[in-house]
Amino acid sequence: MSTRRTANVVGSGPNGLAAAVALAQRGVAVTVLEAATEIGGGTRTAELTEPGVLHDVCSAIHPFGVASPFLRTLPLSQHGLRWCWPEVDVAHPLEDGSAGVLKGDVVETATGLGVDGRRWRQVFGPLQAAFPQLADDILGPLISVPGHPVKLAQFGLRAGLPATVLARAFRTPQARALFLGCAAHVYRPLGGLASSSVGAMMIAAGHVHGWPAAQGGSQAITAALASLLRELGGTIVLAHHVRSTADLPPAQVTLFDTTPTGFADILGEQADVGHGKAYRSWSYGPAAYKVDLAVRDGIPWTAESARKAGTVHIGGAAEVMVRSERDTVAGRMPERPFILVGQQYLADPSRSAGDVHPVWAYAHVPHGYAGDVTGVVLDEIERYAPGFRDRIVATAVMTPADYETYNPNYVGGDIAMGANTLPQLIARPALAADPYDTGVPGMYLCSASTPPGAGVHGMCGYRAAQSALRHLDRLG
Repeated sequence: MSTRRTANVVGSGPNGLAAAVALAQRGVAVTVLEAATEIGGGTRTAELTEPGVLHDVCSAIHPFGVASPFLRTLPLSQHGLRWCWPEVDVAHPLEDGSAGVLKGDVVETATGLGVDGRRWRQVFGPLQAAFPQLADDILGPLISVPGHPVKLAQFGLRAGLPATVLARAFRTPQARALFLGCAAHVYRPLGGLASSSVGAMMIAAGHVHGWPAAQGGSQAITAALASLLRELGGTIVLAHHVRSTADLPPAQVTLFDTTPTGFADILGEQADVGHGKAYRSWSYGPAAYKVDLAVRDGIPWTAESARKAGTVHIGGAAEVMVRSERDTVAGRMPERPFILVGQQYLADPSRSAGDVHPVWAYAHVPHGYAGDVTGVVLDEIERYAPGFRDRIVATAVMTPADYETYNPNYVGGDIAMGANTLPQLIARPALAADPYDTGVPGMYLCSASTPPGAGVHGMCGYRAAQSALRHLDRLG
């Protein structure tokens, strides 16, 4: 009788749980080890301001969650996950009261962009049409054999451009701002090569699947994954901090939902058998400075579309965003930082307490920034919503240092778990044929520091699990 195959997964974020589920589906006995007293990593929800007002602690809106090639195959609805969509996916207000609006498919969005409607369809229409086939390719390693090479090349012609160059396709400030606001999610200068990539991916995913929230909070995603894992026979152990290999139960393979430096710290000199030296030189990017607000009657945006949007990008005109992102990456605190505002309650009213609603907002700030940005965030929202401050009932702040305390993977407040420099996009997390294989036999990295990077999609975990399964198959 053959011995049952066994695996450990260190960390219970969405990638760790996705890896565990993928392994358990193949009959592997999986144990997830979580240092905290609750699961979730970046997908947790809490009453941060007022009783009954639910705030997502980190991740909030999930265009890649609903679009994920792996998560879409799982019966997560049977384990309580419900997606909720706002009337408007994204609004990018400008100071004249107008806004760029991402709403529904490419035709509906283009209709609202006036003279830029035709160009928007030309740029993003082919990506929307190809996205169902392309999703598996673009949510994977940059260096790989594509399943749809022609369509991927079509995507690459757009994604490989500097965002500032692709933005020139549009004539109106609304269309340019809408695109560059999506591109700014890449957390790097918008004039750099491939800085269009994340924006193009998010817009394409939005035109196919929308930008939904999870009913009850982002914690519902990991709760559903954990429930499915237990149904498949997996085990989750809380309050188990893995500081060294001595803290690992015996297993044939171990997957780490940690940063590369976190993995190297756990393995010590043993990591140098593989990519340990490269992992120790892994660099981190800009930080998030988060302000959660309980707001009575919501934010009184001047732009009507922003009052209906699940996500609002506060970045101003194109040139303001280009300057602020350049300064942030260079370590200079911009006067007007790029700010993401989440109004998930518009899609999911269960998060509110009567007429008091949760507002989720974070600014892009330099790595490890120690200054107070709360007033800047509030002032920037007030710029587009006069009278907003008068509606604030309560406030909670998470600085970059708070984020690192909350989750050690967020080094210096970097919630993307690694700087999105061009070298680190190509060699993520090291230059290797299999980016999930650490080079240490039986040990794999499954975190957002591996391809395709940050976002609640579980694809890092799923792909790392496939690497681990190949190793187990070789063991027999």
